[in-house]
Amino acid sequence: MIEVKDLSKRYGDRLAVNAISFKAQPGEIVGLLGPNGAGKTTTMRMLTGFMPPTSGSAAIGGFDVVEDSFEARSRVGYLPERVPLYPDMTTEGYVTFWAKLRGVRQPAQAARAVLERLHLDDRSKTLVRNLSKGMRQRLGLAQALVHNPPVIILDEPTIGIDPQQVIEVRETIAALRQSHTVLISTHILSEAEQICDRVIIINQGKIVAQGKPGDLRKKLNAANLESVFLQMVNKDKRA
Repeated sequence: MIEVKDLSKRYGDRLAVNAISFKAQPGEIVGLLGPNGAGKTTTMRMLTGFMPPTSGSAAIGGFDVVEDSFEARSRVGYLPERVPLYPDMTTEGYVTFWAKLRGVRQPAQAARAVLERLHLDDRSKTLVRNLSKGMRQRLGLAQALVHNPPVIILDEPTIGIDPQQVIEVRETIAALRQSHTVLISTHILSEAEQICDRVIIINQGKIVAQGKPGDLRKKLNAANLESVFLQMVNKDKRA
């Protein structure tokens, strides 16, 4: 469902993403794990059509993100790290707005359905400005899901919310595998272990390891393999 081949992005002299390749299959939750500045967000922005790659290729559902940009983007729901919210809209109005932008045939009905799915239906008439941080994250996820795309891309979806809300968001994401392929970025190893089927560890723009979370944890604990691994384990302990 997601296929990335030798994807690179250069900003002047800096190579932010360096010839990475990976795939994500239907119904799979794949985690991009790495420290801040590793290249996770840049990778996601290329996959969602927000910026073109310098070289290499990426496809969503068989459609190239550059050559078939509209078809590729129509198959993706994207939650960026900073959720684009309009504070003077109601939650239902906000999701309905996004449904209309994406050409959903019955936008109001689709909005109500996704708000119920994410347990926000009791806040349908609440102004966005009056929502908690956790509810705003769920609202951002609602706009990503309202057109029922096969691929969901989530950039640090649990950052900045309280522990109970983290649990709720993780449970919501885990349930998405029933009908979506999910790509999620995080810098916390334990989070990847709890919700991801497979993890891709990225550092300084390169993939340094990938596999099942439990297998990677065993490798991390077995020896001092890579300094980046140790940095992530230490961050995980502090989180």
